[in-house]
Amino acid sequence: MGEGKLVTKNQMIHDLGELGVHQGMTVIVHSSLKSLGRVIGGPVSVILALEETVGGDGNIVMPTQTEQLCDPTEYGSGYTEEEMKIIRENMPTYHPDLTPTCYMGFIPETFRKQKGVIRSSHPHTSFAAWGKQAKYITEDHDFDFALNENSPLGRIYELNGSILLLGAPTDSNTSLHLAEYRQENTFVKEKIWDVKVEKNHKEVWTTYQDINNDSDDFDKIFDAFRKDTDYVKEGTVGEARSYLIPMREMVEYAVGWMNENRE
Repeated sequence: MGEGKLVTKNQMIHDLGELGVHQGMTVIVHSSLKSLGRVIGGPVSVILALEETVGGDGNIVMPTQTEQLCDPTEYGSGYTEEEMKIIRENMPTYHPDLTPTCYMGFIPETFRKQKGVIRSSHPHTSFAAWGKQAKYITEDHDFDFALNENSPLGRIYELNGSILLLGAPTDSNTSLHLAEYRQENTFVKEKIWDVKVEKNHKEVWTTYQDINNDSDDFDKIFDAFRKDTDYVKEGTVGEARSYLIPMREMVEYAVGWMNENRE
């Protein structure tokens, strides 16, 4: 039966309001269903609580990345050359309505399937959005430099959105990747990524250009930002320690932190 008190949708709506989430907000959500406790209705109740809290004039965004579609050599898989060849030949292309998320969790995997949710077209770093400006947030997601100013992250920044860490670890804050494209030092090098796409009714491998994003110090940036500013709102949603952060202020702070601390 599990331990701990039961968590309802209405309780989460109350908790989100206490944290500072309100009608009309644009919120990018990083979540851990397990951390929220014994949620009646699981991810569905969490999603409905979020959507009722921001309302139809707001926007909910979640990362729905698909690392499993990367070239098999990317993460030191240990496959033989023959296995690599077979995998590359049979790797499916990205289908926004079909391809599952990878390592994102139960909440975004459920969210991306919901009627009215729009998922961006990037085959590796997609985002899904619900709300008044969901189409604007997700449209024209370029392959090259996929988390820059022209990405869904850039659109959320433009809309003065907020970051909601809903029981998620502080190093999972995807928004900080936006700062990496603005940093002045050369810590992050450019990188060529292999990706399989459909061209002229055929599935072929091609490449796109990006930077070699690095999130290893994102928890340190969070700690420094919380220490140096008053912007981080902390509270409990269900059973989960959660944080609400203005995206613009945190990204701008992160640029300075990266310039000072990344070599």
